[in-house]
Amino acid sequence: MSAWQDFPPHVLREYALLADGERGALCGPRGDIAWLCAPGWSDSAVFSSLIGGRGAYSVSPAATCVWGGYYEPDTLIWRSRWVSTDTVVECRDALAYPADPRRVVLLRRIEAVERDVRMHVQLDLRDAFGSRSMRELALDEGAWTARTGDLRIRWSGAAAARPDDQGRLGFELTVPGGTRHDLVLEISDRRLPPPPEAGKLWAATEHAWHTAVPRLEDTVAPRDAGHAYAVLRGLTTHGGGMVAAATMGLPERAEAGRNYDYRYVWLRDQCYAGIAASIAEAHPLLDDAVAFTAARVLEHGDKLLPAYRPDGTPPPDETTLHLPGYPGGNPVVGNHVNGQFQLDTLGEMLQLYAAAARHDHLTADVEPAIDLCVDLITRRWDQPEAGVWELHDDWWSHSRLACVAGLRAIAPHHTAHRGAELSGLADKLLAETTRRCIGRRGAWERTPNLPGTDAALLLPPVRGALPADDPRTTATLAAVRSDLCEDGYAYRFAPDDRPLGDAEGAFLLCGFVMSLAEWHQGHHVEAFRWFERNRAACGPPGLLAEEYDVRQRQLRGNLPQAFVHALLLETSHRLTAAPPHIESRHR
Repeated sequence: MSAWQDFPPHVLREYALLADGERGALCGPRGDIAWLCAPGWSDSAVFSSLIGGRGAYSVSPAATCVWGGYYEPDTLIWRSRWVSTDTVVECRDALAYPADPRRVVLLRRIEAVERDVRMHVQLDLRDAFGSRSMRELALDEGAWTARTGDLRIRWSGAAAARPDDQGRLGFELTVPGGTRHDLVLEISDRRLPPPPEAGKLWAATEHAWHTAVPRLEDTVAPRDAGHAYAVLRGLTTHGGGMVAAATMGLPERAEAGRNYDYRYVWLRDQCYAGIAASIAEAHPLLDDAVAFTAARVLEHGDKLLPAYRPDGTPPPDETTLHLPGYPGGNPVVGNHVNGQFQLDTLGEMLQLYAAAARHDHLTADVEPAIDLCVDLITRRWDQPEAGVWELHDDWWSHSRLACVAGLRAIAPHHTAHRGAELSGLADKLLAETTRRCIGRRGAWERTPNLPGTDAALLLPPVRGALPADDPRTTATLAAVRSDLCEDGYAYRFAPDDRPLGDAEGAFLLCGFVMSLAEWHQGHHVEAFRWFERNRAACGPPGLLAEEYDVRQRQLRGNLPQAFVHALLLETSHRLTAAPPHIESRHR
């Protein structure tokens, strides 16, 4: 075999996501799979070079070349495309879909587009974030088998590979011009079934993606809307839970200590995705969001957490791995939200359930969940909590306004008497929040104790908490424009006196919220400016992270961030028409 190649981390904009709902992989520009947890999202990584661990899987051209790539429309089937001085080669990558929750099937198809191509192929699969090398390697009927930790491995299409003294497999492959070569990697914590046929797996995956992602031609950006839906679909398990991101420990700010594990299901984020999937019609992501969130409410009641593992259990406490981490970051496993209460999540869930009710998609078991959400709001709305940004406990104004929006949204779907009660509770919360949290400019402030505004405060009016022409709505939009916006990007709040961008990056979620807020005011041109600016903050794979470093034009934080893609999807739907209150004036 040729000399072993190492693949240091790339900038985040160059990674593509392969996902099948049960787990996700990141693929870099040299055909290097740098991240994959197996068997599921919250298990340990078997490829962890992204965060400084050992373990990677690469299919790379031997010749000097330049890289590009693209997703096949409305799928997470990724094609890396390399152009050398004399030919072109592509590698078609996907996780087999629909997925087996206990078995990873990673498909790689090398296609020599014009002439013969030589490829370096390497496999170094290591469980427990790179600490357990492959063992018991054996070549059986043309496929390599091995073990790592408790996982079983089979690698088909790699009979020419040979192990080195560290148990890594590699070989140099020549693919004749106009032909292709298939590689199939399987990983499971159970006995593997008979070897699959690559052609059938590809056909099933193509069909499943084309069935799973609806045509979104009625949006203002059909390609990006379809891609956003595919990303959200790829992050959503068969049990309905949508993880917030595929990765962990990627820094929001170099050496700033803000490194989180987002391989869990945030109920708020899932509500955003469900609402986005309900704008035009009731797409399946709406039903997934309703089912998963309602199940957690019914199971946990007043002990409801902001986030859960995909199986519905709480995320673990935070610990730090003994790895170098992504440059500037720290590889943190687990999440501190397992000890938080976030009031705004209850309001978002009521908004989600109202969206489902509009489409007649509420099942009988959701009604008790709605009652529990209302009861929790009634009992806890005046108590300090962590809020949308998961900070210290305080009286966050956004949380109360999110509950106002949720109560108003769900009220029409109850009896007249019950609806009046919910509307009355919404009025009570709004009045008290106004008394405590309106500043000198007439705009909402973050808390009674924290002056300054917050871009998240623009979303509740869009959701129905207040009218578009309410002075508090217009004053807050003016304050956010003045205080938190720069060069077409929005920051969530000003944490200190430093200039925007010095403390943290712009929040792409907030950029889409700005678009929705301008749309809500009937400012269609401004809404489109915000939408176009923020949807372009990505690399060739079109993936968006939580933050964007405006100065360096780089993504920051975990990838891809589900709630950003959810707001992109929602905005692309809403910008097709004027907001309801303006449309009604012209009827």
